[in-house]
Amino acid sequence: MREAVQQWVESLPIPEPLAVLLLAALPITELRLAIPFARGVLEWSVVPAFFWSVLGNLLPVPFILWLLGPVTAWAEKHWSWLHRFLEKLFAHTRRRHTTRFDRLRDLALIAFVAIPLPITGAWSGSLAAFVFGVQRRKALALIAVGVMVAGVVVSILYEAGVLLAEG
Repeated sequence: MREAVQQWVESLPIPEPLAVLLLAALPITELRLAIPFARGVLEWSVVPAFFWSVLGNLLPVPFILWLLGPVTAWAEKHWSWLHRFLEKLFAHTRRRHTTRFDRLRDLALIAFVAIPLPITGAWSGSLAAFVFGVQRRKALALIAVGVMVAGVVVSILYEAGVLLAEG
């Protein structure tokens, strides 16, 4: 299987670092797949796998943080059904989680991004920062810290898994 994936990647008309960067930028895969892909399939060392994965995972964050407000405002004018849905979703999220989020605000955002589980990560952290009104620049810095912590966690888990598989 690994050889088939490696052959497929080699047949792509893009350089390997760009493939890792794009994989890390996707909302479902993020670092959870980019680092193991770079380490296991491409056989990269830890440092370039970490660097390109973290860079790729951070790539969409400024766009999400800066464009989510205008997109929501645009939806309010042009797609009232979407605006109503988003408003209900945001209000529900604020109602259920504001107390917990406000208690640990910065640490909560870092931890939410840093835990490499489904529905957590840079994309979800950017959305959470928007919903809870975290200033964009501060959110970008906090999400970057969370992404780096997640990169370390995923790298350690990957290495532990490889060592266990070999042992």
